[in-house]
Amino acid sequence: MSPMLAQQATNQHLLHILEPEHAEELFALSDSNRSFLRRFLPWLDNCKTPEDTRAFIKTALTQFTEGKGFNAGIWADQRLIGVIGHHSIDWSNRIATLGYWLTEPYQGRGIINSACRTVIGHAFDELHLNKVVIKCATDNVRSRAVPQRLGFVHEGTLRDAVWLYDHYIDLEVYSCLQREWQHHQPHPVRIGLPPV
Repeated sequence: MSPMLAQQATNQHLLHILEPEHAEELFALSDSNRSFLRRFLPWLDNCKTPEDTRAFIKTALTQFTEGKGFNAGIWADQRLIGVIGHHSIDWSNRIATLGYWLTEPYQGRGIINSACRTVIGHAFDELHLNKVVIKCATDNVRSRAVPQRLGFVHEGTLRDAVWLYDHYIDLEVYSCLQREWQHHQPHPVRIGLPPV
């Protein structure tokens, strides 16, 4: 995976690869937004301490180093407000699966749209992938609106795709091909790991 540079996706927010020094802030963010995030994210019950978050970041950095994906924090107003990244990269087929979450107070401001444009542009322009996939819970209307606004194609529904604490939920699958993105999107900035 090509190196990535920390950049402002807009004048309002910054994307930055998560590092161990962010563990306390990320845990505090997820913990204080637990009930809101738990509606659609299945990992909250396994994140009980800052050490759990630190272990997640360590795993994510290994994934990044091995070129298999990455997790970047989204900062606004000099505070961490969410996470975005490639859950996985299938290099054989040149497909990345993109995921994201944002705290409730910062939703509806276009931040996720802009962050997604940056990450998708990086996938196509820097990593030369052919396809980016976004999977959203069927009932997560706000999350589903993101790929719809970005011109992704709805490929279908994965039934009972995720066990969410005490029940299964369906996922909607959206995708965009490199040739489609190049014809319909402005050129994005790059993101990633800043110099130490």
